Parts: sequence; structure tokens; C-alpha cells
Amino acid sequence: MATFLLEIGTEELPADFVRLALPQLEAIVARDLADARLASDAITASGTPRRLAVSITGLPELQPDLVEERKGPPALQAFRDGQPTAAAIGFARRCGCSPEQLEIRDTDKGPFVFARTTAPGRATAEVLAGRIPEWIRSLQGRRFMRWGEGEGRFSRPLRWLVALLDERVVPVQLPDLDPPLTSGRLSRGHRLHDTEVAISCADRYVPSLAEACVQVDRGERAAGIRQALEGAAARAEGVLDLPPELFDELVDLVESPRLIEGAIDTAYLALPPEVLSTVMRLHQRYVPLKVSAVAADPLALTSDGVLLPRFLCIANGLAAADATIRRGNERVLRARLADAAFFLAADRRQSSTERVAALDRVTFAEGLGSLADRSRRIAWLTDLLCRSLEIDPATAEVARRAAPLCKHDLVSQMVGEFPELQGVMGAKYLLAEGEPRAVALAVLEHYQPRGAGDALPGSPAGGLLALAERLELLLSIFARGERPTGSSDPYALRRAGNGLLQILWDRGWSLDLVSLLGQATAHWQQLLETLAVRPQALAADLLEFLRQRLASLLEEEGFGTDLVQAVAGEGVSVERVLRDPADARARVDLLRRLRQDGRLPLVQAVVQRASRLAEQADLEPEVVTPEGAVDPALFRSPSEAAVLGVLERLAVHAAAAGTSRYEPLAQLLGESGETLAAFFDGADSVMVMCDEPEVRRNRLRLLAVLRNQAAVLADFSRLGG
Repeated sequence: MATFLLEIGTEELPADFVRLALPQLEAIVARDLADARLASDAITASGTPRRLAVSITGLPELQPDLVEERKGPPALQAFRDGQPTAAAIGFARRCGCSPEQLEIRDTDKGPFVFARTTAPGRATAEVLAGRIPEWIRSLQGRRFMRWGEGEGRFSRPLRWLVALLDERVVPVQLPDLDPPLTSGRLSRGHRLHDTEVAISCADRYVPSLAEACVQVDRGERAAGIRQALEGAAARAEGVLDLPPELFDELVDLVESPRLIEGAIDTAYLALPPEVLSTVMRLHQRYVPLKVSAVAADPLALTSDGVLLPRFLCIANGLAAADATIRRGNERVLRARLADAAFFLAADRRQSSTERVAALDRVTFAEGLGSLADRSRRIAWLTDLLCRSLEIDPATAEVARRAAPLCKHDLVSQMVGEFPELQGVMGAKYLLAEGEPRAVALAVLEHYQPRGAGDALPGSPAGGLLALAERLELLLSIFARGERPTGSSDPYALRRAGNGLLQILWDRGWSLDLVSLLGQATAHWQQLLETLAVRPQALAADLLEFLRQRLASLLEEEGFGTDLVQAVAGEGVSVERVLRDPADARARVDLLRRLRQDGRLPLVQAVVQRASRLAEQADLEPEVVTPEGAVDPALFRSPSEAAVLGVLERLAVHAAAAGTSRYEPLAQLLGESGETLAAFFDGADSVMVMCDEPEVRRNRLRLLAVLRNQAAVLADFSRLGG
């Protein structure tokens, strides 16, 4: 058995490309080996900033022969008087055999002729050589480029190619590159040396590169970096401030990782901790050290007691350069922090009131006025939300105070330099000026969640302000006629819609979005006269958009697609879904629990059997009580009265308000199976579609009321088995 190695050598790759390309490469290779009938023991992809590699062990030298059996014409057509006819001769020719090699076999449709063909297996090296160019072309990533005069595209220019089957070079050419590449056995070592490394045999790849100061195995590199960072943190009696995305980036930025420990001038601990962390993590790729694992006060004005005056970084240099690298990193960090200290001092000389006034001079978007106009719209929505949700007066006062202040830091020097700190600095500045802590916290939290997996606002005032901010963005950008399309969503409207719904669910707020958007779009028509807003059309677009976001969020959380579609899918009344998004979530959650404990099939059986006939009834879908819809005087069987009794018990819950009605409604639906079965099939069963028009109409209405009562919970026609 043989080992195969492919190394794609490049100029410095973006860190995220390496991480995302390796599983792609493994999947592509596995698929093609299966297609080529080449079994293997293992497929392993690895990479560094300058190379992607895949190793395949346990490959055979040859493909197995491909034996196929092909069915031909009926035997009576293929042979006459024992002699092959034109049909047999033609079939044999197509199969690459002689008529004498054809076999006659009995089938369900009588005797037919069959041909057995054998295609000899090709050499594994030949098969791989033909597949390698497509493996390279199939890799996907952001911002691919062309270089020189070539037409080939990749994340960064390709510079060398190693392809070995054991010790033999697998010949591959990439003529569309500049310069064209031909495979060989020469790789390259660490970039500080960039020496050629001859790979004698495919299974010597990792140790050969290790001798050239390249740790090519990404998993081993990650484990080593993690161990080094945790060891340094333990020695310093600190805690790593290391988000997963930063760790992944550190792993994919180096070929020969070395830990560097640096110091921070203690004077800079007077800066807020988010400032130091942002400079270190996002701008320099350093790892800050926290004093404690306990979350710090998000409104802390200094880093004293929050961060240690130290940082860690992962260098790609060699041991002899450690001291130089450390001094260079400390010098760069010192300069960045000095800038931050200057921005902080400049901002503190200006009040938040002055910054609010300055928002009038900054345009938000064409047709939507300034940032001050946006703040006023947020304030209006905050007030509307306080009234719609019947918020307690103390919380409402905090939210109304915070709303006009929430964007003031967008014109601060600190946020101008570090946009990631918007909201954070605004909150700290307000607290320093004497605003109540609750107001500052609401300003901080109104940006949450900033993305998938981020924390939601922790205070009710912060939640209100976050809702208002997202509603304003959706209303204003939709009023301009812009919508997310495909992967294009420049204003992050999908994220805004997701955040709006997540906050409502998290806070347990029941908000009538249909009514609220109706009021808001009418107000927007008055505010944005130049955009010629049509309130009803704008509200309809927003409601459909939010319905889609609600369905998508629930599916992402793991709810079954059919359950989500039964409650919030296309065709379900958008008003029914968004009169209260919390109600919609409660119904999907109940359906999942019913399925998990085996009760859902019982409910489905009852509802779906009734619904098939109920489609012919002349009853509005809103009718959920039998009174006035069904006439007991027209009953001809005790089974009809029994169904009416079920409907009357169900009506108590179907006509009630609140989410607490759904569990007993589902329970009663499941328990009514025997009653409905007796109605259709029992000793006292009835013919629903009988000849008497009034009796038939009455029976159809019985079933229609049951269907409508079940529809309070979900559209059961959309549920799978």
C-alpha cells in the first residue's frame, strides 16, 4: 500500500482561508477517491500560512478492475435459430465483446441477453494526476485573485507544488498560472530562511518540514500554542482573554510558533479595559491577561483590578529573535495606547450633550437625514414600545432618557479610531458625567446582540433601546427601498431582525408587531416625505421579512422544519405569527415536546382526518366555538352529539388568550381520537356527505370547527409523519 502527498505552496495566505480550506480539501479528495474506486486508510489535511497539504495513506497501486453487467435486448430478438441477429451483434459491439460472449438469463419479463464487461484498473498515480488540478480549482474562499499574466485564480499566488506517491513524483502541470507550475518534490522551509526542502518520500513530509522549522500539522500547532499560552497565564497568575476566533487566527498566522511575553506600562491601566483589549486583540493579535475569570464591570472606567500589565503573543520567528520581537511589540503597543490615551482625554473635554448636538452634522444615509435624526426616531420608537409593552414607569424613564443619548459616542475620537467600541465608550462617558448607572447600561446594551452567539441586553431598559434601534434601522432602510438579497446585506438587516426577535423571546415580552409597525410606518410617512413612503406596503414588507427571520431562527435552534412551517411558514397568516412572536415560539416548542413524547401523531390523526372533509364546509377560519355554527337539531346519530361535546370542551381553550391554553388544547385533541373514529367508523357512524343538504352542511361544519380549533395551535397539514 502506498502513501500520497500533495502540497500546494503559496504566498502568505489569509488566516481564515487556511482554517476553512482544509476541511474542503479533505472532503473533495474523499469524494474523488470514492468515485475513482480507490480505497484508503486515512485522508489528512494540514496547512500553514504558506501551504495546504493533504496526505493519503493506504492507497493501492492500481484501481480495482471495473466489472459491469449490462442488460440487452430480449433473447427472442437477439437470437434466431441459435444465430445472433443484428440486435445481438450491435449490443455486443457496444459492450466491447463478441456475440458468442453474451449470456441469456431469465428475468421477471422473460429471457434477456446480458454482457459482462471488464475495464482494467488504471495506475493510482495516473488517476491522481488527473484529479489534482481540479482539487486546487475547487477550493473556495473570499477575495480570490489572479496574478501576473495567468488566468488561474487562488487566494494567493501559487509558487510550488509537491505531488508524491511514496518516493515517486506524480506529474502534474498547472499551465494557467504565472509562472506555470510543474509538480516535483521540492517544498520550502520557514519563511525567514525560505530554503528548498527535498521531500524524499511522502511519509517523510512532516519530519522533513520540522527540520526546516515548519510545524505543518495544524492540530499539533494549535495544541502547542494553547499549552504555551495557558502555561504563561498560570505563571503570571492571570486568566487568558482569548476568544476562539483570535485563537484560530494565531494558529493560522505562524509556521513555527514561539511564545513572547511582553509588558505594558502601568500608566495605561488608567484606560478602560475594553480599550486595552481592543488594541491588543483586534489590532495587534496579542492576548491580554485578566486578573480574574469573573466578568468585570462593563462600565469600569479603568483597567486597574481588571487586566494585568502584561500581554502574550505568538511569534513566527526563531529563538534568537525573541528579545527583539518582544521589544518591537512593546514599542508598537505603547504607541497605540498613547494614541488611545490622547483620544480619551480629548473626548473627556467634551460633554455628551455637545456630542449629541454634533450628530446633526453627520449624515446617516441618503434620504434618512443625520445621525441626530436617527436618534430622534429611536427615541420616538422607544416611547411607542414603552406604551405598547406597558413597561413600568421607572424602566420607561430610564429608556426614554437613554434613547437620545445612545449614539453620542459615534462622533467621539475614541470611536472614530476604534469603531468596535461604539456603545461601550458612550456608556462609560455618560457614567463619568454623572448619568445614572441604569441609563449608561442601557446605552451599552442597546448594541446587543452584536452577532450570532453574542449576549442579549441584561436590563429591561437596554432591551427596550435595543428593540427601538433595530426597528428604526429596519423601518428606515426598507423605506429607502433596500432589501437584503442573497449574500448581500450591507446594513446587516437580517442580524437586526434576528436580534429584535431574540430580545423579545429572552425578555418574555408579548409585542404586537403588526399594530406597532402599522403605527410606525404611518409616522415614517410623515418624517420621510422625500421617500414617498407607502405605509401599508412598507408594513407588509417588514412583516414578511420578520416572519422569514422568525422561521429561520427557529430552524437554526434545532426545531424541525415541518414544525416551524406549521406555525410560521409561507402561507400561514403573517398577522397570526407576528401579533405575538413569543406566542409563535411557544407553539413550536409545544409541537416539539408533543413529538418527543409521542403524542403528536395522535393529534395529527384527529386533525388531519377532520380537515380533509372540512375544506368543503362554508365556515370562516376564525370560528372556534360550535355555538351558532352547528345546529344540534339536525343530528341523526349519537356520534354527532359526542363530537359536539368534544368541540365545546376544546372551545374553552381555543377561544382563550395566552400561551397556557395550548397544552390542554393539544391534550384534548389527542384524547378525541376515539370520538372522531366513532363518528366516521363506529356502530353509530354517519355518512358526512349524505343526500340531505342541511344535515350534510351541519356535519361539515362540525369538522370545520374542529379544524379551526386545531389551527389555533398550528397548520397540521404541513406536519410530516
